[in-house]
Amino acid sequence: MIFHHPSEEALVFNDPDFQHEDLNFLSRSQRYEQAIRKSSLMVMKLREYGIADPEEIYWFKSFVHRGRPEPLDLHLGMFLPTLLTQATPEQQDRFFMPAWNLEIIGTYAQTEMGHGTHLRGLETTATYDPATQEFILNSPTVTSIKWWPGGLGKTSNHAIVLAQLYTQGECKGLHAFIVPIRQLGTHEPLPGITVGDIGPKFGYDEMDNGYLKMDNFRIPRENMLMKYAQVEPDGTYVKPLSDKLTYGTMVFIRSLIVGDSARSLSRACTIAIRYSAVRHQSELKPGEPEPQILDYQTQQYKLFPLLATAYAFQFVGAYIKNTYHRISGDISDGDLSELPELHALTAGLKAFTSWTANAGIEECRMACGGHG
Repeated sequence: MIFHHPSEEALVFNDPDFQHEDLNFLSRSQRYEQAIRKSSLMVMKLREYGIADPEEIYWFKSFVHRGRPEPLDLHLGMFLPTLLTQATPEQQDRFFMPAWNLEIIGTYAQTEMGHGTHLRGLETTATYDPATQEFILNSPTVTSIKWWPGGLGKTSNHAIVLAQLYTQGECKGLHAFIVPIRQLGTHEPLPGITVGDIGPKFGYDEMDNGYLKMDNFRIPRENMLMKYAQVEPDGTYVKPLSDKLTYGTMVFIRSLIVGDSARSLSRACTIAIRYSAVRHQSELKPGEPEPQILDYQTQQYKLFPLLATAYAFQFVGAYIKNTYHRISGDISDGDLSELPELHALTAGLKAFTSWTANAGIEECRMACGGHG
């Protein structure tokens, strides 16, 4: 079931379970509670409609929350897809169904206080102990504290943590680990885990972005995602075909953000152009009717290029989505030749489209003045 068309969108919008008060009159705590309630109902609807594909989940979620962030964003958008693409079949048997059933609620802990997009600079460490066949996770510096992952502050009980892997005295680079952070049942932080909410953010109150510090926290060897790279019981490291395979989830999200930027700019253009069509301002000649402000060339110069940009972003969003699926299929077949290009395309387009959309939305907002 693909939720890309108005009829499916109406299915969500007309569902009384997804109606809510005007968010502008709710406190941050109320917004979070409202988002949790809708997210719980959303998961039940996903099961009812048989939606399991990560991209279909992404679309359905965007309709339910109407573009607003929500506490399960990273669980549905990054934690589950990472398990699907980077876990072994045995790991999927162990973790995926509990995560799909929300017994495990996960987030994706990559960004740290000191580094974000410069992934090689991440400082969190995972040191393998062959005597116990465990990884020891540490946040050795203030700048290594995980900072900003959505759902980490209050909601999640697990995290996929990106850390520098050390085994047999050598650093093998960045790898992903499944880390329990809160006790199932009580939801209390586990010993060795310091975790919490980073506080209110402008325009992002529904999301409990959090921080995570680990102090000699041990996880089983089997908690390292090992579809591509492996650490054997004696500590021997087996290299993946490409180091960039670890970034697969991030590439997936970047590919979707391009389309999100198009839709966000489209909404702003729709509001501003409709407003400009109904707003009348200033007689051109005394006694004549006031023209629509859309008739002013300055208003057209502001808004029409942004409308064209929204269309262009819509097309490039569809292109990058199709390109992602095509290259992902090639990767599954062992062909990694286009992985660097996919990484570069998604990184560049995410930055360009989101920045341009943000500036365009602000231009649309300023084009709706005149009151006061």
